[in-house]
Amino acid sequence: MTQPKIIKSTDILELPMISRIRRNHGLEHATLHTLAHYLPHTMLAGHSGVGGFWIIGDVPSETLHVAVQEAITRLRAGENSLAIHPNCGTNYATMGVMAGLAGAFAMLGSGKHLRDKLYRLPFAAVLATISLIISQPLGLLLQARVTTSGNPGSLEVTMISHRKQGRVNIHRIQTRG
Repeated sequence: MTQPKIIKSTDILELPMISRIRRNHGLEHATLHTLAHYLPHTMLAGHSGVGGFWIIGDVPSETLHVAVQEAITRLRAGENSLAIHPNCGTNYATMGVMAGLAGAFAMLGSGKHLRDKLYRLPFAAVLATISLIISQPLGLLLQARVTTSGNPGSLEVTMISHRKQGRVNIHRIQTRG
């Protein structure tokens, strides 16, 4: 009788589609870090998917082209830390989940009346604050281990396009590999 195959979380992260999203996400972050050097004080946002990523903000197309190429070169040279970004949605989601769970935990058994819940409010605030402090390094760890990859592997940029939606500049960076 054969033993059932045990699927590890690392196996799931290396599935082709998930690996590609993680590598695009890492390249997006590396690009944002590089753009921050070229365009300090510029508000930027990004979003990654299986086919590439978007950079949203007031970025000249030429500067973006240079930043994307520099980012992928630096990742390939081993600067894996560029794949981690302090303003990543992973960090914000981690904070939100942890603060929400802390608040829910604080209200367990508080009773049915509003007055009883209000008495627990300082306790909920303390637990939420502690959870926010803990969630900062946890969000960075989740980025490093789950949502991004600092190793672009065979990832290559195939096209960069630009469009303007109202006053917002949107660049689409398409990848393959």
